[in-house]
Amino acid sequence: MKQGALQLGVAPPANRGIAILDFFLRLIAIVGTLASAIAMATTNQTLPFFSQFVRFRAKFNDLPSFTFFVVASAIVCAYLILSLAFSILHIAKSKAVNTRFLLLFLDTAAMGLLMAGSAAATAIVQLAHKGNNKVNWFAICQQYNDFCKRFPGL
Repeated sequence: MKQGALQLGVAPPANRGIAILDFFLRLIAIVGTLASAIAMATTNQTLPFFSQFVRFRAKFNDLPSFTFFVVASAIVCAYLILSLAFSILHIAKSKAVNTRFLLLFLDTAAMGLLMAGSAAATAIVQLAHKGNNKVNWFAICQQYNDFCKRFPGL
């Protein structure tokens, strides 16, 4: 076979390198979205109030924005796991153009969903830390300190 000729079914080196990079970036994104969903879903704190029988509890699902963040992260994580099959297909076959466009479209939708969940959670985190005195929303992080320490990195 000549040096410049391509074999059928074998991806050119440039396309194969990009496909391998895409595969590893998807693996990193799976770990990140799964870790953030688990970290937020396991966030809770209980405070005693006057006695041991009356307690206040703060959980992630008390705030709908945090629930949306967990659900959005879980959906994107599941999508990324399922898209690994297409990523492997692109490593093996460089001519799979239609699935590349499908992944481009679905990746954009997943990114939008994840950004919406992150923005909603960030707005509530800002209120939890700072509060809003104009509407009498007090900062809850002064009381629920352990609860608030869990989500600044999300």
